[in-house]
Amino acid sequence: MYKDGDFILGGLFHVHFFTVFPDLSFRMEPEQPYCEKFNMEGFQHAQTMAFAIDEINKNPNLLPNITLGYHLYDNCVMLAMAFRAAMSLSSGTEESFHDLNCTGPPPVVGIVGDASSTPSIAISSVLGLFRVPIVSHYATCSCLSDRKKYPSFFRTIPSDAFQVRAMVQILRHFEWTWVGLLYSDDDYGIYAAQLFQQEMQLFGHCVAFSEILPNDHNPRDIQHITGLIQASTARVMVVFALSSYLLPLMDEVVLQNITGRQWIASEAWATSLEYHTPRFLSFLGGTLGIAIRRGEIQGLHDFLLHLYPSNDPRNNMLRIFWENMFGCSFETGDRKSDGEHLKKVCTGKEDLNKTHTTYTDVSGLRASYNVYKAVYALAHALHDLMQCEEGRGPFSGNKCADVINLKPWQLIHYLQKVNFTTGFGDNVSFDKNGDALAIYDVLNWQPSSDGSIAVHNVGVVNEGVATGMVLTLNEDAIYWNFETKKSVCSENCPPGTRRARRKGLPVCCFDCLPCRDGEISNTTDAIECTVCPEDFWSSTDKDQCVPKEVEFLSYEEPLGISLTSASLLGACFCALVMVIFAFHRNTPIVRANNSELSFLLLLSLKLCFLCVLLFIGRPELWTCQLRHVVFGISFVLCVSSILVKTMVVIAVFKSSRPEGKGQMKWFGAAQQRCTVLVLTALQVVICAVWLSTASPTPHKNNQYIRSKIVYECAIGSVAGFSMLLGYIGLLAAISFLLAFLARNLPDNFNEAKFITFSMLIFCAVWIAFVPAYVSSPGKYAVAVEIFAILASSFGLLVAIFAPKCYIILLHPERNTKNAIMGRETQKK
Repeated sequence: MYKDGDFILGGLFHVHFFTVFPDLSFRMEPEQPYCEKFNMEGFQHAQTMAFAIDEINKNPNLLPNITLGYHLYDNCVMLAMAFRAAMSLSSGTEESFHDLNCTGPPPVVGIVGDASSTPSIAISSVLGLFRVPIVSHYATCSCLSDRKKYPSFFRTIPSDAFQVRAMVQILRHFEWTWVGLLYSDDDYGIYAAQLFQQEMQLFGHCVAFSEILPNDHNPRDIQHITGLIQASTARVMVVFALSSYLLPLMDEVVLQNITGRQWIASEAWATSLEYHTPRFLSFLGGTLGIAIRRGEIQGLHDFLLHLYPSNDPRNNMLRIFWENMFGCSFETGDRKSDGEHLKKVCTGKEDLNKTHTTYTDVSGLRASYNVYKAVYALAHALHDLMQCEEGRGPFSGNKCADVINLKPWQLIHYLQKVNFTTGFGDNVSFDKNGDALAIYDVLNWQPSSDGSIAVHNVGVVNEGVATGMVLTLNEDAIYWNFETKKSVCSENCPPGTRRARRKGLPVCCFDCLPCRDGEISNTTDAIECTVCPEDFWSSTDKDQCVPKEVEFLSYEEPLGISLTSASLLGACFCALVMVIFAFHRNTPIVRANNSELSFLLLLSLKLCFLCVLLFIGRPELWTCQLRHVVFGISFVLCVSSILVKTMVVIAVFKSSRPEGKGQMKWFGAAQQRCTVLVLTALQVVICAVWLSTASPTPHKNNQYIRSKIVYECAIGSVAGFSMLLGYIGLLAAISFLLAFLARNLPDNFNEAKFITFSMLIFCAVWIAFVPAYVSSPGKYAVAVEIFAILASSFGLLVAIFAPKCYIILLHPERNTKNAIMGRETQKK
């Protein structure tokens, strides 16, 4: 809507609810977005601004000889549209200009709006850089009080900081200390919710739950919120949201028949007519709401009724309003259809006196009253600017503003100092943050005669300079729709949790903290959790103690099966080699270097493989005692056999020299057998002492994993176990050293080479075993020890016996004494 004047005021209003953006083909200039679903109340706000300017122009005492005009835009409740409109207001809409000196007043000297906080934040962030005055009639976000960020922003509605304090005053008055909180997913809702929770904590009150209302009206999110409302013992629900956010939730509340709740409405929906229907009475009757101050504007009703459409394209909003009000169309050539019915043609002579909508209803002017005050605030600021006496001005050099070349920032100076009284008797001024004086009406939703909801004023809340927030209520006039006025100040903590009181807050304020692992609570509202007995652990829900899971390396699990299979496979390989050696016992390669030692070595290796079976399964006393004893003796028998074989190889070579004749008598079969037995006997003594002083026993270990019992064999004596391993290591080191020294002996088949390689594998495995064993938890330490036994056993078996079996089975022609001694090659 547009009206020309000496100075133009801009306006941004919610005349439509939705914005429709055209499809972008990127092949042509896009069409302009358009708006849908006409908002009669928003159009009343716009007309109130037009009325106020018309009234000012007729007032000889305010801006005499000056005509104000207006340029009003519909923001369609869309940030992008609002921002676009604000930019058009501040910079003009002309595609070209002729005054190259850029003199004269700006396109608009001030803007009334926007009605929402989020667009106001965006617009003020940009226009504040140019100090364009903005006076909002409905944006309440407390963040807009930041003068550093928004230096040119003012408002005729109190900040949410005041609204929150007013709502908490009502809660304190009725001793409602346990409430649920719902808020919209925008700046208005988020900032208000933060302030509300801080204010509640300040007075020792508690928020049972806090949920965001989805802006996409997702049914799953809506049902989640209604589930919380039903489950909570809080009977008071505080809501900071626009009606469009809340309506889907209320539809679900009706659908699920959730009654017995006291709703506390913020000013954004306390006066919304969408809920004043009979179907909401059982659920929202008794609602208490905070509403901005109601006012009366003399002459507005007549002005609204004496409105007629215009053919001026700059006033197309009037035509749109007329079509929506009377269900007609000005398009005579092609009448638009409304569903199945054709719209009638608008004549422009229809009578508004016969209509009854929110547009013509002036019985409870709140937002419109704020618009009225915002226009008058700008007018008074402009009036004071023009009353400036040259030489006594507020600007540099005591200058006054140049009316011909007015700068917006100059108007801000006077706007900050505005102080006047409306015809209704309300004082209008701004504090240092641009906020209006805080005063609210307390509303109560009561049943009307037709079964719908009627709104009644039952009190006032106002912010006093010295007294703070003061609440005055007429309690006898309040309608209650639930059984008790007292909100239940408790919440049941389910089993598995404990009540933890929030520090510095009353008893009703607590958190339900889950019990720690190993603790339970079997009852609701438990103060402390109970520790489970040693062999028990808490269940998943932490409401009962259950026996701990027992862990050990078993035959049934994949790891146990794999190790068992490897053990039996190694024993079978040993048996197979023994069969091969027994079948070819008279061949030179078997008889060389004492075949008895070879069979003894195979037997010991077989025992090494089979001792692994003692390490698998649930530890028992006898298995714990036998596993290390059998392991230690078997390996000493194995390594001592290898050591003696190495010594025999060296002795045979030295006896072949003249100076070494006679040495073999000291290494005969009896001496070899005796040496092995003596070396093995020493290990038997070590094991006997170990078992008699500190025998290994089964042990329940809770240190690795507290939720499990790890069954293992405690070694009893670290010294005994260390001596057992140390003795094996000593024999292995001596064997490796002797075999290494004998590796270059001239025999064609020199067994010392293979013994060297086998002992190198053996030593490497057991050196790596120590850190791996120490760092492995529970049953995996046992698996590491088994792996070391199997790896070293397979290393010895393959390194020593595989070359011999290769010659016996695949190259029998080399299984001769000459071939072994290398003489066959010399003859050729």
